[in-house]
Amino acid sequence: MHIRLLEDDPALREALVVALSDCSVAVMPEHSPESEEDRHRRPDCELVLLGHHHEANQLTSLTRALWPTPVIILLSEPSTARVVEAMRAGATNVLDRAMDACLIAQSVRATCEAQQTQLGASRGQHYFYPENCRAMHDLQASIHRIGKTDSTALIVGETGTGKELVALQLHAASARQDQNMITVNCAAIPETLIESELFGYEKGAFTGATSNRMGLIEAAHNSTLFLDEIGELPLAAQARLLRFIQEGEIRRIGAIKSTKVDIRLICATHRRLDELAQSNLFRQDLYYRINVLRLDIPPLRQRGNDITAMANWFATQLADKLGMPPRAFSKESLELIAHHTWPGNVRELQNAVERALIMCDDSLLALDLPVGIAPPEGIIPPGSTIPPDRASEKPIDDSADELSLEDYFQRFVLLHQDAMNETELAQKLGISRKSLWERRQRFGMPRTKPRAEDSAPSD
Repeated sequence: MHIRLLEDDPALREALVVALSDCSVAVMPEHSPESEEDRHRRPDCELVLLGHHHEANQLTSLTRALWPTPVIILLSEPSTARVVEAMRAGATNVLDRAMDACLIAQSVRATCEAQQTQLGASRGQHYFYPENCRAMHDLQASIHRIGKTDSTALIVGETGTGKELVALQLHAASARQDQNMITVNCAAIPETLIESELFGYEKGAFTGATSNRMGLIEAAHNSTLFLDEIGELPLAAQARLLRFIQEGEIRRIGAIKSTKVDIRLICATHRRLDELAQSNLFRQDLYYRINVLRLDIPPLRQRGNDITAMANWFATQLADKLGMPPRAFSKESLELIAHHTWPGNVRELQNAVERALIMCDDSLLALDLPVGIAPPEGIIPPGSTIPPDRASEKPIDDSADELSLEDYFQRFVLLHQDAMNETELAQKLGISRKSLWERRQRFGMPRTKPRAEDSAPSD
């Protein structure tokens, strides 16, 4: 274990270092030119042991910045009020400084083990959150806090940002984690069936109801119900859902008696529910009921350098899943990844990486410019130059917001083929020579003056 200790009492400091001799303890100076967050936010840091030198608001900022690293606070004469204050500020645990150092060390080890177990479950095994992404760091801190409660949560994010994964993390961090989360995609169920699917029905309630059937809300009893794309829920079903949230009970279609159901409700949408409510397309009272704890997932285009880090992570994970040798992206492919707007977000990126792995015929991964991967606004990949003898020519019309894949390919080849051979062109485009040759044939763009080294496409 790697622990960072900030304590101004030399005797206690020394005693803790001895008691934690089986751990790697870094004693941090009380005064440092680094910020508190930077002092402790290190990749190898598993726990921060902190003397109480901070106001509550400072401690809140620190614990949030350090999450998921647990923070243990050492208090002198820890009254109930001071313990509550520290826990509200985000401390994982609060200990009495007067305790024996060995007991403090024992608590530190237990906290580390419990925290790692919980984070392993709540984060899931198949998703990646770069450590230096502040937006995702804050999101994970919110998941950690919200997951422990039973309050209704609303997850908002564009398509492909991983809303269901966040819901799974909330469920895994809750006291209901031993039960399976029930997921309902409101957009995938026909309007005529949505109420019977959610609330169930009694035998004879309508034509075809030959037996009693439990609804999905009832099936989620003692667990979590995740309503994905709740913005697509019909107004009639919204009214029934609102009553359930208010009363905590449901009545099957055709039934006389109501049934008490205990669930934790999580909703998700990619739409602006407030605007839908103003347009009378979504019940305003239901919107207020589900918008208790809100989590906004940032789109991929707002995550900066995390995009390429995530692409590399997907490449490693998917190569293992597909039984393929690990491969790295070419420099040109990484530039394309960094410059794309990724309207499909994480899902689009994952699919693009999987496609690149399967189609790869070289030691380096090359994105084969599938639909949606062309650089936005027709930009030429960084590092490319327009040949001097073509610089004065009239550019191809690019008045549209973004060039299509075909337009971009043809523009790039026409502008560069006189100055580059086929190997260089393929490298700049981030594709193989074979793919370049196939595209030339498809678009009727054979090389007019083939060079000797370009006479045959290689795999």
